[in-house]
This record gives sequence, structure tokens and C-alpha cells, in this order.
Amino acid sequence: MRFVHTADWQLGMTRHFLAGDAQPRYSAARRDAVAGLGALAKETGAEFVVVAGDVFEDNQLAPEVISQSLEAMRTIGIPVYLLPGNHDPLDAASVYTSALFTAECPDNVVVLDTAGVHQVRPGLEIVAAPWRSKRPTTDLTAAVLEGLPADGTVRILVAHGGVDALDPDPGNPALIGLAGLQDALSRGAIHYVALGDKHSRTQVGTTGRIWYSGSPEVTNFDDIESDPGHVLVVDIDEADGSVHVDSRHVGRWRFLTLHRQLDTGRDVTDLDINLDQLPDKERTVVQLALTGSLSVTDRAALDVCLDRYSRLFAWLGTWKRHTHLVVVPADGEFSDLGIGGFAADAVEELVAAARGSDTGAADDAHAALALLLRLVDRGVA
Repeated sequence: MRFVHTADWQLGMTRHFLAGDAQPRYSAARRDAVAGLGALAKETGAEFVVVAGDVFEDNQLAPEVISQSLEAMRTIGIPVYLLPGNHDPLDAASVYTSALFTAECPDNVVVLDTAGVHQVRPGLEIVAAPWRSKRPTTDLTAAVLEGLPADGTVRILVAHGGVDALDPDPGNPALIGLAGLQDALSRGAIHYVALGDKHSRTQVGTTGRIWYSGSPEVTNFDDIESDPGHVLVVDIDEADGSVHVDSRHVGRWRFLTLHRQLDTGRDVTDLDINLDQLPDKERTVVQLALTGSLSVTDRAALDVCLDRYSRLFAWLGTWKRHTHLVVVPADGEFSDLGIGGFAADAVEELVAAARGSDTGAADDAHAALALLLRLVDRGVA
């Protein structure tokens, strides 16, 4: 028996930094990743798809987001089991009980809206632990695993949330207990645990049977999500219960963080080369952590570089709390501009201000000197 394990689609997600047509393209890519599961299912012979929580970004969504998402699920063409998670819990405002969802939900889509066992077919069951609020007060898997028999039925636990062995907040009452999962696996009550909530592909424990699939399309920068963009194709031998997990990369977007020390014009040139060599710029988001000390000339070159690539990438900008660039006019940097009189005196005053301790005045002076350099370079001054 073979199925696809995925999670954290978060359809309807927006990223505040994406402007222009980048956000619609990113949203379309997230839907395309869902619709593309149909081709993967056909290629691999998968019997069904389980989505381990956070199918939607929120319970309050624009009608077109719901309709387009359901259409993407319809095209998968095999049963798709949706588990409500912390972003889209089964509360009073649940998207899953909305009039639009219930009216347009395709026949192949099943919401795992009750805790416990859901039969896929004789001999094969899904054990679901849906969220009914954004803040559960207990381990939701413990209740559905309690008393579950080891009777030869192949069972897949589908759950959402942090696992106590990995989570840095041991006081969270909703954490999933790894010991309980491993006990249910060892006694044969369940055979695989499909988890959602962690957006990077992650194996939990050492059994090879407990996995976070991660989000099929990246949702955050790589300092937070180290391994997104995957779905898992899972094989369970119904004769002996053995499990094999095959990871497939399906994501097309990248959110990158680049740390660079910039102290010379050569460093700026190297950054330019690095950015130029990145492929698929229209689907790449770049966050720059820049530190160092630059001359006004080199800072002006950096500004030109960043301006150019901000028009090529889906988004490019600085990570403000990790960026600290000092601009200090180099000796003689403004001595050969070919100007004199009051203009030369003004330049000297700007250089002095740029080297001063008044941060606001220094920033204004840097900007004025950089503009002067650009004007001179263009033959305007």
C-alpha cells in the first residue's frame, strides 16, 4: 500500500514583503504544488493523500481562495484526507463547515473532522487527531491511541503539533508525546505517524516511521526552515507491516538568507556576482545580513547593486536587525571632483558630518555625498 504524506499547505498565505505580482505568483505556486500531487500520485501509484494539518492559512479566507483550493484538490484525482490543524481548527468559525466549502467540496476530499478511526478500506484505517481550537490543553494523540488494538489492521496516525522530544517548550500541554507514539508503533496498533506543523522535512525518533513531511512550498527563510519543499511517498507492506519512506522535492520557490561582510569595493563586487549567479530569480526571495565598513563610493556601488537586483528577484532586501553597515569617507575620496569655491567647502562639511558621531546627520551626509558621486559620474556636476 502506498500513499502521499504532506502537510502545512496553508493555502491563502501571504508574505508581507512580496509586492507587485510576486504575491499572486507565490499563491499560485502553492496551489500548483497541491494540484501537482495528482501527477505524483499517478507516477507512484499512490492510493490516497493525507494532509497532516494546516491545509488553510486561516479559517477566515476570501471566497476565491477556498474555491481555487478545492479545485486544486479535485484535480489530484484520488482521495485526499484533510486534518484540521492550529491554523484552521474545527472551531465555531471553521472553514470546513462554511457554506462555500461544503457546497464545493469535491467527492475525493474527506475532512478528518472526528477524532479516532476512519476506514479507508477494509484492513486499512486512518487514525485522526484533529484540532478543535487553536490551543489544545492535552496531547490530542494520546486519546485516539488509547486502547487501539493490534489486530492486523494497517493504521496511519495523522496528527499535528510539536513533539516533546523536539520542542523547546516542555511546558506546552498540547505537545505530542514521542513515547506514546513509539509504544503504539512497537505493539503494532499503528504502523506510521504522519505529522504536520514543522515546515521542514524531519524524521522523529529512530523508528523510521514518524515523520514531518514539511510544507510542499517554502514559507520562511532558510535560517528558520532548513529543508522545506517536500512531500513523502510512504509504502507500508500490508503483509509484514514494514515501512519505506521516499522524499520527493516539489517546491519551486526559495527563501534565502545571505550573510556578507562588506569592507571593500571587491566585497561589493563579489556580492553582485553571487546574486547574479542565483537561478530562478523570479521565484527567489533574498534576505541580506550585511555588516562592515564601506567608503561612500563603495556604499553607492552597493546601493546600485541592490537596486538592480530588487527588480529581478521576487523580493530582495536587508535583514534589518542583522545588518550594520558603517559608511566612512575614505581619505582623498572627494579631493579630485574638479569643483571649488562654495561647492568644495560644502563637500568638506559633508565629509566632516559623515565622520561625526551624530548618527542622523551622518546618514544624511552619506546620502548627499553618494548623490554627488553619482552626479559627477554621470557628468552632471
